[in-house]
Amino acid sequence: AGGTDFCVKSISKSTFGRREIEIAESEMPGIMTLRKRAKDEKPLKGAHIVGCTHVNAQSAVLIETLVQLGATVRWAACNIYSTQNAVAAALAEAGIPIFAWRGETEEEFWWCLDRCIHHEGWTPNLILDDGGDATHLMLKKYPDYFKAIRGIVEESVTGVHRLYMLSKGGKLTVPAINVNDSVTKNKFDTFYTCRDSILDSLKRTTDIMFGGKQVVICGYGDVGKGCAQSLKGQGCIVYITEVDPICALQAAMDGFRVVRLNEVIRSVDVVVTATGNKNVVTRDHMNRMKNGCILCNMGHSCSEIDVNSLHTPELTWERVRSQVDHIIWPDGRMIILLAEGRLVNLSCSTISSFVVSVASSTQALALIELYSAPGRYKSDVYLLPKKMDEYVASLHLSTFDAHLTELTDEQAKFMGLNKAGPFKANYYRW
Repeated sequence: AGGTDFCVKSISKSTFGRREIEIAESEMPGIMTLRKRAKDEKPLKGAHIVGCTHVNAQSAVLIETLVQLGATVRWAACNIYSTQNAVAAALAEAGIPIFAWRGETEEEFWWCLDRCIHHEGWTPNLILDDGGDATHLMLKKYPDYFKAIRGIVEESVTGVHRLYMLSKGGKLTVPAINVNDSVTKNKFDTFYTCRDSILDSLKRTTDIMFGGKQVVICGYGDVGKGCAQSLKGQGCIVYITEVDPICALQAAMDGFRVVRLNEVIRSVDVVVTATGNKNVVTRDHMNRMKNGCILCNMGHSCSEIDVNSLHTPELTWERVRSQVDHIIWPDGRMIILLAEGRLVNLSCSTISSFVVSVASSTQALALIELYSAPGRYKSDVYLLPKKMDEYVASLHLSTFDAHLTELTDEQAKFMGLNKAGPFKANYYRW
């Protein structure tokens, strides 16, 4: 291997992992174009990036792009069940310090992350986070490192929420870019990825026939919208739960029944959480689910389903497949829990490389922006500049042989726009 500064399941799987990465590269035009255009310029030369994301073929393309753009990186997984071991091996073989394997314990998870942040002779100056754990650990255990970094890029709703809480409490001493709420991440990666992968996840784990099944989706943000559209298209009867009246109205006008979970919990065949919140599905809900009900989480946070409440003496856990557990009640009733309540699509299926290319391009540009413009941003949470959002979208249009219409000078003047963009105001909602 390229060194010994790594910890993976089996380095012998690196050849297979390299093939997986090459396949992903062919489906990720945006990030590959960005790599080609910027690799000579090396805009990240001198950047020391701590990464805590899912470790799969798609994220490997991003990691190797950052290295080709001049950065040195140290990487850990943000989810203990989503790592592709062969891909982690391929990254280690290429000399990238990677600390990740599928099925880590909680203790191993934090050990891996600690190894990324603290390494003799290497001091981080950027964080790329997915969930806020790298930010949390550095702030708590290595505050001097944290004060010295140039910025944080965060891509999940959970991590963004944690950043805003830090900012509100006056503890965020560095700038951060929220790419989760950039248009290209939110509308493309989140919606389209979840629309594809919810079916893949459920089919691989349970062999379910979708037609006629009653499904309740908790949350109607972009994740919930993607799941609902996909399951409705397969013939499911879909219910939505929501706390936000705007999202609830969208769901109702899209043809879905908006209900409270208590109203349908006894009759539905599948429960999908997609809120990013805590204890959306409680033990009381699970006590009332019908025999054979499938329960899974599509939201980022692993706290949406109160899984801890199921670890009681009267319940029997039976592992029937990888990431599939039957939870059996004393009366013989059983529910099917997928991925122990963690992200089901990244734990139990694969995801589309193309839409991940959109998110990866956004993350790479955000890191370049923070690194190349020290002092431009104060200690606060920012959205990606609109011009960059449009640039990321443009990188992917050639795949569809799409040809943009150009404004005439007269049209641009009439609309008060620059012909090169940005084309929408910051307050515009796509």
